[in-house]
Amino acid sequence: MSDPVRLDVDGGVLTITLDRPKANAIDLATSHALHAAFDRLNRDDSLRVAVLTGAGERFFSAGWDLKAAASGEAIDADHGPGGFAGLTEFFELDKPVIAAVNGLALGGGFELALAADLVVAAEHAEFALTEVTLGMVADSGGVLRLPKRLPQAVAAEMLLTGRRMAAAEAREWGLVNRVVPASSLAAAAAELAARICAAAPLAVAAVKEITRRTAALDVESGYRLLRGGELPRYRAMLASEDAEEGPRAFAEKRPPRWRGR
Repeated sequence: MSDPVRLDVDGGVLTITLDRPKANAIDLATSHALHAAFDRLNRDDSLRVAVLTGAGERFFSAGWDLKAAASGEAIDADHGPGGFAGLTEFFELDKPVIAAVNGLALGGGFELALAADLVVAAEHAEFALTEVTLGMVADSGGVLRLPKRLPQAVAAEMLLTGRRMAAAEAREWGLVNRVVPASSLAAAAAELAARICAAAPLAVAAVKEITRRTAALDVESGYRLLRGGELPRYRAMLASEDAEEGPRAFAEKRPPRWRGR
């Protein structure tokens, strides 16, 4: 049996491919394998961004492996330090993840996409939180993240009925960044990844830290947190050589040479 998670590295980009035919469903072992991949991204200074996708053209991921559930995997089983799918509770990850949604993202598969920083979707992709139709709740981030991303009525309809949302509608609501033909999905994700790699790594990490830590704050409280010296990634960026290199490179009309320090 092949590995459920395939990894490929190209420069600073780690491509993570979920490969569990037929629906790229996720059991405990797959959650741990995915977390190991995201942890590698977090720890390896040579990696700047991950592109997460599914094998095949029909499914990004159908979410929790219901066959594993039927075989005894508990609904509240411990999926490891990153939560379900290795990412949904990996809050300290300070490098971006781009979800390249190549097909159906259902249940936990949609929750996995919601945990990413950017989403590129194939035109035929669809999104749904189907848990209520199976006697469950989308508690791997769906009930928490979706109402923050959509108008309340739209989020409530998806959560309470399990209805599917097509990629084009998801783009209209701002759930995804780009919708492209399936044949262009990998290239579109790679283009976004390249733009992140061209940015200063400490600044990217600081953006993730700031947005995460201020998500529940008003602007005034967010400023107090920024100025209070409690954000280590932000402080490291302010004191970095890269913060000096950026303006210098701009003035000298040349590409910056980031050192990550």
